[in-house]
Amino acid sequence: MSKSCLAWLYLLTVALVWALGEWVGERTLPTLLLAYAPPLLWLLPAPLVLGWTLWRRQGVAVALAGTLLAAGGAGLLHWRPQTDGTLRVVTFNVAQGLHGSPDEIAAALRAADADLLLLQETNFVRPGFREALLDRLPGYAVRAGYEVTTLSRLPVLSATNHAAPGSRRTFLETRVRWRGQEVRVLNVHLGTVLVSSALRGDFDRVRQTRDVRAAQVARLSALAGEVPGPLVLGGDLNTPPRGLAYRELRQAFGPGAHDLAGRGPGWTFPGLFLRIDHLMARGLTPTRSWVLPESGSDHRALLAEYR
Repeated sequence: MSKSCLAWLYLLTVALVWALGEWVGERTLPTLLLAYAPPLLWLLPAPLVLGWTLWRRQGVAVALAGTLLAAGGAGLLHWRPQTDGTLRVVTFNVAQGLHGSPDEIAAALRAADADLLLLQETNFVRPGFREALLDRLPGYAVRAGYEVTTLSRLPVLSATNHAAPGSRRTFLETRVRWRGQEVRVLNVHLGTVLVSSALRGDFDRVRQTRDVRAAQVARLSALAGEVPGPLVLGGDLNTPPRGLAYRELRQAFGPGAHDLAGRGPGWTFPGLFLRIDHLMARGLTPTRSWVLPESGSDHRALLAEYR
């Protein structure tokens, strides 16, 4: 047992990290940091632990269990059945157009062939960028809020902007007609919990941004409960697929498309190996979900098919 203590320590640490991040999450700052840290961090010790146990010929199975647990938590083992769907939805944070051109972004969106495009950070910096982008996306009805824009090939029944607590941003609700039924579509960009402030010792800033985001999640949950029927939530939620905020959104809007119909880690913010952009739906079943290639943003677009 003493020769395999490193393997046991690794396994128990990984299990504890994921349990605290999932079930305690945003309640405390330490567990918030665990929940929001890039999940690949917990896989980094695996080669050392596996190498040590192989050399000592003790605890190899335990080390392998810890490695598989860490890999699973990071989404590397995620693999769900997929079939074709009939409703295609894309969410994409286009980062104010700072990383690409209208041609590049529009080409990627046309290739996605989606019925609904939910774009965030559409407060473009360069003059004429928005007009040039929309000109390259014919056939879509356009509805806009503050920093968010929804494009629909489906008939649009109405559009409403809801104030996002603690922010100038709005939650853009668009009601569309699909297969004879009304579907509510919420396009949102939630505030970022500034966990990086903890590195500077500014824990008050972490708490402040956490509380603002919690208020935004609560407002979204209230909107979800106002009217029954099919409902889609999409956007840059700045939330990993674990913790209390994600669970609350999942309860209000239904499971994430990638959770039920995706494969692999689904990193939508590849710079930090994070999955923070999501599509969730109530009254619709996701059949396929995947992350699109990089195309003019620091985020990657997420596409889901529903039936």
